[in-house]
Amino acid sequence: MLKRLGCSGSAQDRRRLLEAAVKNYENDPFDVIVGDWMSEANMTFNSAKHYKGSGTAYESTFITSLEPVLPDITRHGIKVATNAGSADTQGLYSALKSVIQKKGLSLKVGWIEGDQVLETIKEVQAKADQEFYHLCTGQPLSEWTHKAINRYCRVQTVADASPVIGTAFWWHGWGRKDYDQLANSLIAGHLIECLSYVCGGSFTGFKDLEHRGCENIGLPVAEIEKSGRVTVTKTRGSNGIVTVETCKSQLLYEIQGPRYYNSDVGADRVVVKGIRGGPPPPTTKVGITVKEAYRAEILFWLVGLDIEAKALMLETQIRHEPGARVNRLRVLEFTLIGVAAEDPSDQNSCTVGSRIVAQAVEKADLASVNFLEPILERTMELYPGGSFHMDVRTALPRPIHEYFVTKLAQSLIHHRAHLSDCRVIEISPPHVVEGEPATAEPSLEPVNLQLFGETVRGPLGWPIGFYVRNADEYGWLRSVLTLDKIKELLAKEKLANIVHFVQERFELPNMSAVHFLLYDHLDRGVSTTRTLDFLGKNVGEYLRAKHVDIPVCFSERGRI
Repeated sequence: MLKRLGCSGSAQDRRRLLEAAVKNYENDPFDVIVGDWMSEANMTFNSAKHYKGSGTAYESTFITSLEPVLPDITRHGIKVATNAGSADTQGLYSALKSVIQKKGLSLKVGWIEGDQVLETIKEVQAKADQEFYHLCTGQPLSEWTHKAINRYCRVQTVADASPVIGTAFWWHGWGRKDYDQLANSLIAGHLIECLSYVCGGSFTGFKDLEHRGCENIGLPVAEIEKSGRVTVTKTRGSNGIVTVETCKSQLLYEIQGPRYYNSDVGADRVVVKGIRGGPPPPTTKVGITVKEAYRAEILFWLVGLDIEAKALMLETQIRHEPGARVNRLRVLEFTLIGVAAEDPSDQNSCTVGSRIVAQAVEKADLASVNFLEPILERTMELYPGGSFHMDVRTALPRPIHEYFVTKLAQSLIHHRAHLSDCRVIEISPPHVVEGEPATAEPSLEPVNLQLFGETVRGPLGWPIGFYVRNADEYGWLRSVLTLDKIKELLAKEKLANIVHFVQERFELPNMSAVHFLLYDHLDRGVSTTRTLDFLGKNVGEYLRAKHVDIPVCFSERGRI
């Protein structure tokens, strides 16, 4: 059995947790440390740094985390697999080798190349062999308006769960056609890749942590057997919880379509079963980063009565101020944040934010003299009580990067493994592939909602986290959460020009879940999104707050 410790789910995780886990190795041993340092956000920014030669284009926090425990890793023979190389995997390799040598340690280090495929994209375009379409919008790459694409873009092909799959493949000696085992390790990778999510972090049932403690939720551990059987647990002595529900939540957060499984549960241990695999698809996902544009934003405060009228006055004045310059902005958006309480108990409870976001291709269009200063000059002409947030640093232009996601044939990608003894191993693309699966599956027949009896109006999230806890509630869930219902619940978001999405709906009966896939919810990517929900994690909480008719027999069972 391979016991894998997850040590990172992003570049912002608590680094001391890895050191604590390694120092506790003798009491709670494991075989491999894996970490996911990659996200769309740092892939684009690291690509920009690599292009400009301005700083490290890999995740230096990986070195920060690993350096203190390198002697312990050497002593215990622990293996480490990570994707922290980001836009400069060879650079991370060289930096880590240097640290190891300075410590006088003997550790083998290798790296994988082949995920930078810009030249391949350009060659295919030049031959007109294939058009590349944006996976979210359907826009052809040839019609992408950014002229900078041929001067600067970076293409990356990194899968979140790959460190888990790769280490399990190596440990157990699997073959490339052991699809069921590989599929199990894929799900294991997704379950632990976001670190503490599967241990109770970002969990709709977070109130269950009150009796356990939320101060030290712990690190996830995936135990993978040669057969592919997966058990998920967490580091000993930590708080947090590992349950069927935390595993469902994390898996639903990760997957794009149906993944059916059953779970057995003990004390903070969940066994995942029923996963089936098949040949890989003929294409793989790639992301193209364009040369930077710029963004600035400023926040005004509106208090008390007539909030919408005050916001309209503010918007009218600010849109008028730049004159013709406003046409040079790609985005100028005004958003109200919050609702003023009636008969407020204090001033804070009736204070609302008006957030103004601007984007432009040229930095000069958002320079202080063209954006911040003209806005502040309106201060004495504003609505009653008009005031801005005192920290205006966000109103100065900062770079952003648009992200174009598309597909590239597996046969056009050439990976090579560079080993510590200077050998290079060519990694051939898969020889057996199968067609792309259907994007959505037909729904089961809905249930007559009147059969559930009397209802009470309340938040959708009272009984669900987009899965239900009791089997007899699933018929109600899938009958209520139709595609039309989700469109209705998100209607204002769409009308407000915040979400430009196409939705897909999947039923996952073995997880008692209904799963929705929203395309382009972030509007061109993490860096360019205009919403506060820049990671797309809060749209689910927004939907759970919307009111629907809930059967009384379910609501009486208690709320999540």
